[in-house]
Amino acid sequence: MPANVGTIDQYVRIVAGLALVAFALQDGLSIQGWHWAGLVGLVLLVTAFFKSCPLYSALGFSTCAVRQ
Repeated sequence: MPANVGTIDQYVRIVAGLALVAFALQDGLSIQGWHWAGLVGLVLLVTAFFKSCPLYSALGFSTCAVRQ
């Protein structure tokens, strides 16, 4: 997959992903309530790690700097 997540976007995804995972796990491993926030956080962390977002690809969007 081509990289379509820029550096600033990557850092924002890491911070938001960690915050959502921490929020979802604050009361332990519960299947009820805000567990979906942890799943969204994991998706953000994975897309930040691989620097590729499937939604960006589908929309033809990229936050990477243009190489010359």
